[in-house]
Amino acid sequence: MLRKISQCPSNTPEALNGFIIYISLPSLALYHIHTLAITRELIYTGLMAWILFGLGAVFFYFTGKKLKFSRSTIGALVLVGGLGNTSFVGLPMIQAYYGSEWLGVGVVADLAGSFFVLSTLGIFAASLSSSGAVDSRNIFKKILTFPPFLALVAALLLKQVHFPEWFNFTLVQLGGTLTPLALVSVGFQLQLGLLKGEAAPLALGLFYKLIMGPAIVSLIYVGILKSSGTVIQVTIFEAAMAPMISAGIVASNYKLNPPLISLMLGIGIPLSFLTLPVWYWLLKGI
Repeated sequence: MLRKISQCPSNTPEALNGFIIYISLPSLALYHIHTLAITRELIYTGLMAWILFGLGAVFFYFTGKKLKFSRSTIGALVLVGGLGNTSFVGLPMIQAYYGSEWLGVGVVADLAGSFFVLSTLGIFAASLSSSGAVDSRNIFKKILTFPPFLALVAALLLKQVHFPEWFNFTLVQLGGTLTPLALVSVGFQLQLGLLKGEAAPLALGLFYKLIMGPAIVSLIYVGILKSSGTVIQVTIFEAAMAPMISAGIVASNYKLNPPLISLMLGIGIPLSFLTLPVWYWLLKGI
């Protein structure tokens, strides 16, 4: 609808993405990571996103090469198909299926996992896919100057410093803009007419994110490491979340096949509402 309004120019997503990267995401990082208590029990939870992203990068690279996908398409799949929406979709889903007492597991999965991966390996993958060359100094500079990463480091360094209530309130309000702005940005770029041309990478990306990826995490944690309990259930449940909107914003900023990114998010999020109940049922016996 907003595309039809003349007051919303074609570069509206770029403006929204800039606000998200410079304001919304850093605010969330400062607020949540500053108060996050890391325990040994949650190490597997934090590692989940790193495993999912690493295996996804290998899968999408070799499969994409075999299917003759472009470099930007492979890069988009690595970012958006390899990282899950462990926050604005993941946290409400945890509360609905497992109860609010397990939301802390979701916070760890998001901040120590998905968010941290996006701020480091995600920027590396986006830079490499965008330029096609490995400029270590330039990539390292982009990681170090990525606003959410700087906020993450600042939050860790300031963990012993008490934030005043007015500052926490401000961070919460600014961080709360992430979901509506990100959804508007994605929706603004969503064109279902492009579905036919992107059907193959779209199917591959959603297959890995919603089915194959969480299945591999289950195999590692339950089959190999013999882990069990509600923390592991919630961790794998988070691995099965829809593609990560923040990863889509970053990928769009690097011009990594924006139509595919919008389709991955626009279709993947509602589709996950059908696959998540199945995962919940499968995980009940763990």
